[in-house]
Amino acid sequence: MLEIKNLHAEVEGREILKGLNLSIKAGETHAIMGPNGAGKSTLASVLAGNERFTVTQGEVWFRGKNLLELSIEQRAAEGLFLGFQYPVEIAGVSMAAFMRLALNSQRKYRGEEPVSSAAFLKMMREKAKIVELSDKLINRPVNEGFSGGERKRNEIFQMAMLDPYLAVLDETDSGLDIDALRVVATGVEKLKRADNATIVITHYQRLLDYIIPDFIHVLSDGKIIHTGGKELAKELEVKGYDWLIDN
Repeated sequence: MLEIKNLHAEVEGREILKGLNLSIKAGETHAIMGPNGAGKSTLASVLAGNERFTVTQGEVWFRGKNLLELSIEQRAAEGLFLGFQYPVEIAGVSMAAFMRLALNSQRKYRGEEPVSSAAFLKMMREKAKIVELSDKLINRPVNEGFSGGERKRNEIFQMAMLDPYLAVLDETDSGLDIDALRVVATGVEKLKRADNATIVITHYQRLLDYIIPDFIHVLSDGKIIHTGGKELAKELEVKGYDWLIDN
């Protein structure tokens, strides 16, 4: 699914990723944890194609294609989804119009016919139920007047609509109360299939009570320094990161 080899990346001349390696297979969920400034969000941005970041060395292969040669739009159409830490508001653009444009753009890229109005509305209603998103929110402009929890629910709703092969969720739990966290995380779990994969970037073990990872990677100073199973999250909650970084 995803193969990252010796990835180096910088922003404004400062190197952030310093030889990162990561392999993800279809059907897997990987959590990435680590101290502030370790490069977690940089990794998400580089995968999505954020032009602020420059890849100076390394390879990234996604479903057999060189990801670094693809534009942002092509990466999305190939099935890569980025969930933002702080989802943005798009005033004046309805959720329905936004999602139909995004969905049909991807279908066009794949040589498929546009989805009909009736099929699209049915799909929206079905996917909204996954994250308990109300019809009122669906019919409003994108994230306009949404609470933090509503924005995160809306983002997982968008993920459900676009049905990506790889979802990269950058601190989806940020700013969520326990009820919103449960709804969002449960929604992510419901979207898991044998042919897709998820990268969850988080600081906290509490998210991983709902989204159960197959592997947890600790990122420090631009590299993955330790990998373990789901039990590693509780150990990090107790010990922090110093015991791994110091070794």
